[in-house]
Amino acid sequence: MSDAQSYLRATSADYSRWCGAMEVDRRLLTLNPEYAENRAQIENTAFAYEQLEHVTGRQSLVDIPVVVHVVHNTPEQNVSAAQIHSQIEVLNQDFRANNPDVNKVPGVWQELVADARLQFHLARTDPLGRPTDGITRTETSVTEWGTDDLVKFSLSGGHDAWPADTYLNIWVCRLRRGLLGYAQFPGGAASTDGVVVTPTAFGTTGTAAAPFDGGRTTVHEVGHWLNLRHIWGDDQEGCSGSDFVADTPNQAGPNLGSPDFPHVTCGNGPNGDMFMNYMDYTDDAAMFMFTKGQSARMDATLDNARLTLTRQAVAV
Repeated sequence: MSDAQSYLRATSADYSRWCGAMEVDRRLLTLNPEYAENRAQIENTAFAYEQLEHVTGRQSLVDIPVVVHVVHNTPEQNVSAAQIHSQIEVLNQDFRANNPDVNKVPGVWQELVADARLQFHLARTDPLGRPTDGITRTETSVTEWGTDDLVKFSLSGGHDAWPADTYLNIWVCRLRRGLLGYAQFPGGAASTDGVVVTPTAFGTTGTAAAPFDGGRTTVHEVGHWLNLRHIWGDDQEGCSGSDFVADTPNQAGPNLGSPDFPHVTCGNGPNGDMFMNYMDYTDDAAMFMFTKGQSARMDATLDNARLTLTRQAVAV
């Protein structure tokens, strides 16, 4: 068995779908009053967008420049350019509802499938205006990372963010056992703004390992970065939580693996949980849609909290 095969076998067995975005959110709400104030304002704006029926979506296409910071301790973690490009392709398919598996959405929800009119490209110029392929590579002595944002700073062995008002920063690094990725909701510090994904759940080739080899972890985390919450509302498998989106059914908790339709919880029959939504915890092959209500929340973010980034998108 090759070193790469050994790496894939060891790491793919370590992970179930677990996102650390809410862990980060709780930490920032506790420690940073400005973040709490920003989040309240952002949520009020998102609520207004949905109430004003922005669910038809914006007409213009937003093209977001991306920089991928590869922070690696081993050669296998130093993911290839091909793996990075495969992830960008998945983002472009899924946020435009052009993914080949979108036809698997149950008929009762087909009319809710949203084209978020978002596309992504690797940055062509760096913060100093020099040509770039949109990828940075940093060798580190750190063997794994948590949700404490240390990977986002060169002083702690990671890589500093590029300006968050111009780029979507994605860090690819080995995360601790059980953690696939995390994101910072809009409203936080620019120095830590962005998305973090482990190499075995990034893209569709190279070190990407089943059942998270469809690029959907990054889609899920970019959803958080655009202010989408977990579809079940993070209420410890109760029925009182909410993702603040009207067209996603209430559900008791996260769905894992590849459930059979319908899966009924919280009295949400006959159709049950929308477990094929990107903001659930199912396997990559079992998630394939955003809703129009979720798209409205993303519009609210792009028109307000992340407006400077969308203005810069054409230039970079």
